[in-house]
Amino acid sequence: MKKCILDLTVRSAERVSEKHVLLRLTADEPLPAMLPGQFVEVRVDGSQSTYLRRPISINFVDEEQNELWLLVACIGDGTRQLGRLAAGDAVNCVLPLGNGFTMPSVPGERVLLVGGGVGVAPLLYMGAVMQKQGFEPTFLLGARSASDLLELDLFGRYGRVCITTEDGSAGERGFVTNHSVLQTAHFDRIATCGPKPMMVAVARYAQQAGIDCEASLENMMACGLGACLCCVEKTTEGNLCVCKEGPVFNVKRLLWQI
Repeated sequence: MKKCILDLTVRSAERVSEKHVLLRLTADEPLPAMLPGQFVEVRVDGSQSTYLRRPISINFVDEEQNELWLLVACIGDGTRQLGRLAAGDAVNCVLPLGNGFTMPSVPGERVLLVGGGVGVAPLLYMGAVMQKQGFEPTFLLGARSASDLLELDLFGRYGRVCITTEDGSAGERGFVTNHSVLQTAHFDRIATCGPKPMMVAVARYAQQAGIDCEASLENMMACGLGACLCCVEKTTEGNLCVCKEGPVFNVKRLLWQI
């Protein structure tokens, strides 16, 4: 897909939790086509300590409103600066980058989308595209506590939502791999994004159940083009740049101990 460098305008910046901000960005011209699982590299302006762009997953694309949504976890100097953006501010982005998730193609295919923390971000857009194509996803979303769950009302528009929290304050207590839906429902495909320990556990479950599984990796990505080699991952095909060959990989290609 063609990559663009665009100056986007913040249409709104909404604080959705103590640590997360949802940016809705737009442009004067139509935004380029984007796939679920792809990401953008965002330039951080106004910071004296941030020199590299920040990779942010594509959270949602609203074609009617010509909006790109980015769910930003404000955890470092760069992302905290992005979290201070306000309506009317300009944001320079390189997009779309990377390869997305494999979309279902067989009628009736049952897909489970598993996310943890801010890793839920790309799964919202995937669910929306799946629904548009006639599929109903099941979302399995995990967090430490109820206050850490993100965009639940939006996920509910596109499919069934199952929840786990480590403290039991919402949904079922435990990790995503402890949820009862994994024992009561059958799935043909799994897509996951979130902390690596969670994705490894999901990959282990998928392997034991004989289910095809893809994971969106969150390696440090500085350039987004495969030039700087910051995001190299060991795979069955050798060392590969996550930003260029991923960020989505079939877990069978990864040298994870599962």
